[in-house]
Amino acid sequence: MICPHCGHDNLPGSEECYHCQMDMTQLDRPTAISRIERSLMEDPVTIVRPKRPVTVLPAATVGETIAMLLDNDIGALLVVDDHDKLVGIFSERDLLTKVAGLHDPFAELPIQMFMTANPETVKAGDTLAFALHKMDVGGYRHLPIIQDGSPIGVISVRDIMRHITRLC
Repeated sequence: MICPHCGHDNLPGSEECYHCQMDMTQLDRPTAISRIERSLMEDPVTIVRPKRPVTVLPAATVGETIAMLLDNDIGALLVVDDHDKLVGIFSERDLLTKVAGLHDPFAELPIQMFMTANPETVKAGDTLAFALHKMDVGGYRHLPIIQDGSPIGVISVRDIMRHITRLC
């Protein structure tokens, strides 16, 4: 790491310059250059105004669940228990990989058999970058936003993309 003050070539990750003792800890921290980067690093997920979650109980049938996905024009819905606590998520991907062509007739089977249990979640105060990282690492397109174990919203890749395009 090159010291911006004296030009000395220090070991990567050095906290101060070996030659002039200048503090270099700030050099390791990412800095936002554009409005988009600043928003991703600083703004909470709630800035995209996430949709209220559409929920079902674990005993709801696959047929009912698919109808809810279509009626609400959404790609995922949340599965909650009797106390409105998140227990799973059911997405279009779950439908394609766990139901379609594998279970016949599937329409009357409970969604609990096909949902993704204990999904990754974010909290309302988590940053957009944190949510995007979770989505990228896990290969998700939707993340439930929870508060005290109960869902308060769902954020999608599309929501974040819409937010970014507004900043351009």
